Amino acid sequence: MGTCIVCGSASDGHICATHEEDVVFDFRGNSPNQLTAGRFYRGTVDGFAEFGVFVDVGDAVTGLLHRSEIPGRVESLDWDAGDDVFVQVTDVHDNGNIDLGWSIRESLRDFRGELVHDPSRDSDAELPDEDDADTTEESNETESVDQTAEPAQTEDASDDSGTADGGTPVEESVNDDASFEFAGGDSDDDADEQSATEAATEHVEATRAAESQNDDSSGEADADGTSDEEETDESDDATVPVGDLGDHVDETVTIEGEIASARQTSGPTVFELADATGVVDAAAFEEAGVRAYPETGTGDVVRIEGTVERRRGELQVETETLTELDGEAADAVRQRMDAALDERAAPETTAVLADDAAVEAVHDDIVDAATAIRRAVIDARPVIVRHPTTVEGYVAGTAVERALLPLIRDEHAREDAEYHYVDRRPLDDAFYTIDDATGDVTDMLEAAERHDEKHPLFVLVGAGSTTESTDALDLLDIYDADTVVVDGGYADDAAGMDVLVSPTAAGEDPVNTGALGAQLAAVVNSDVREDLQHLPAVAYWAELPDAYAALADATDYDRETLEQLRDAIALEAFYQSYEDKRELISDLLWGDADHDLVDHVATQFRERLDTELSTAEPHLSVRGENGVAFETLDVAAYTHKYDFPPVDLLLDALHRRDDRADVLLGVHEDELRVRSDAAVDVHAIADAVADELPNAGVTPRGAKDGRIEFLSGQRDAVVDAAVDALADQLA
Repeated sequence: MGTCIVCGSASDGHICATHEEDVVFDFRGNSPNQLTAGRFYRGTVDGFAEFGVFVDVGDAVTGLLHRSEIPGRVESLDWDAGDDVFVQVTDVHDNGNIDLGWSIRESLRDFRGELVHDPSRDSDAELPDEDDADTTEESNETESVDQTAEPAQTEDASDDSGTADGGTPVEESVNDDASFEFAGGDSDDDADEQSATEAATEHVEATRAAESQNDDSSGEADADGTSDEEETDESDDATVPVGDLGDHVDETVTIEGEIASARQTSGPTVFELADATGVVDAAAFEEAGVRAYPETGTGDVVRIEGTVERRRGELQVETETLTELDGEAADAVRQRMDAALDERAAPETTAVLADDAAVEAVHDDIVDAATAIRRAVIDARPVIVRHPTTVEGYVAGTAVERALLPLIRDEHAREDAEYHYVDRRPLDDAFYTIDDATGDVTDMLEAAERHDEKHPLFVLVGAGSTTESTDALDLLDIYDADTVVVDGGYADDAAGMDVLVSPTAAGEDPVNTGALGAQLAAVVNSDVREDLQHLPAVAYWAELPDAYAALADATDYDRETLEQLRDAIALEAFYQSYEDKRELISDLLWGDADHDLVDHVATQFRERLDTELSTAEPHLSVRGENGVAFETLDVAAYTHKYDFPPVDLLLDALHRRDDRADVLLGVHEDELRVRSDAAVDVHAIADAVADELPNAGVTPRGAKDGRIEFLSGQRDAVVDAAVDALADQLA
């Protein structure tokens, strides 16, 4: 039995089942069936094909990373044959074929440790030995101190700056594989050579002894009459902002801020420290795979002293001491950070993209929403964007994502930051349900437990402003997760969000949610305004307002192309609806200069829609009531279930092209949808039907332009009662 290097629990080997996916394995076997599905492995690029990338896992087996697993096109990968990469083994087939999955963690430091999977050992999760550590260090191009090199410290360096005994300088290199060497030894004298772990342990003990001695004498006056406490106060003025660390490489500095996350590697503990100017990793070593400063975690305010170094092009602070601040000292740091962060989070420009009276009515709310989103990026909190699988939802959600990505790249050094700090998740419906919230809370709590991450900011676009979302928003609120709701449709009495952007709540008419989301994105990041100018026009199916038409006319997109973009987004929103399809949507909206991709997808949209329209139109039934003409489509009987287009999109298309009736009703087994040129209050219709049929289980869903649900056994009676109520409302 061993102990888990992440949580310390007893395990068969050095990782428990809960944290197995948090580490990467070095495979030493010679057969595919010795691999463990679900684990992440270090690999080497073997070659490329149209359908994916071949990756050597270990020295004897090769797997396929299929192109469907790659976020983008195969040719877009910045990989060459022989490059070290990280992949997940998803399946091992009986014939020996190995299926590999993508890993967003693309460097060793992104994992919480590295272990050896050697089938010849007692367990399949062993710590690397010293020879392994040396090999790992070389392959990852990490720095170590040459045994014949001169000590980095001067003779008068203090104990705190790296001396083992107060007089003998010791230079330390902390990296993810915990390989340490020390200067001053004779590399040819085996008797004098210490192991890396022993040397590191001696250094840690010496540092602790020095710290303990300083703690015991705290408050005592020095020879010049200055106490240690006074010196500490004076040192506060010498703290270096994280944003300026690039000017202090190879120097010992003091930084202060809040711990954004902490992760345990097989070597040091890596703390992500955020201050008002940026975020940096600080590596602290206790011993290989053991958590340093175990009482320090996310949200704690600390002071760190250490040396600034570059690791694979990224800044990192090699921690010598970490002091947790509390009381007035912590409050002072937080207040200083809050004031500076509020100033940084304020949008650079508050001007919206185009003049729209309904948008101007919620201008202050847009600024508040943009500030909250920008502050989340600065605070190292992920931003989760939720939106319906409609063209409006995709345009609005993608606009916010487009604005966020450059901000995240500028703020966070880690290579996978743009995948880690923003996640766009499409919704199944036009509101945020308790099912959606349960999934989000589960992911949020797992990220906090496994990776010590902060709770994200949830941005609900085109959803969340109706009563159906109240329970879901309350669940997020219980866990102190902040929410921003941006909805151009009809809002009602929903509560629980921190910021609401809703023109109808401000007494204005509805606004296309795609246009509203693009307006918000322009305030979030003024640098992407030009990228957003054509998006509002993409979101409209008909009657494009003049302001947004003029905005689109100032771009390189003509009206026909904008309509093709709309159709292409509609098709892709339907397929793989639970996936964000970030790269594909980005290619459609911004990356297809010749419009070949747009034309290809839009053509498929038109062919599929025309086929379904020709199937449905002969089955429209016509009836009149109180001077109002109705057409009804039995959706359950005369559409292809699960095929494109979805019911809402089909009904919209039927209503746009057919002027024979005033109202179109889409009747499903237990749902009724209404399409009308005149404004219809579905909630009022549902109330009238419920009064007439109290046992039909009639319930309105969504806002007043939503749908009505009922018991399927009462379908005919509900439709008749709804027609009567609609005729009275529209007469």
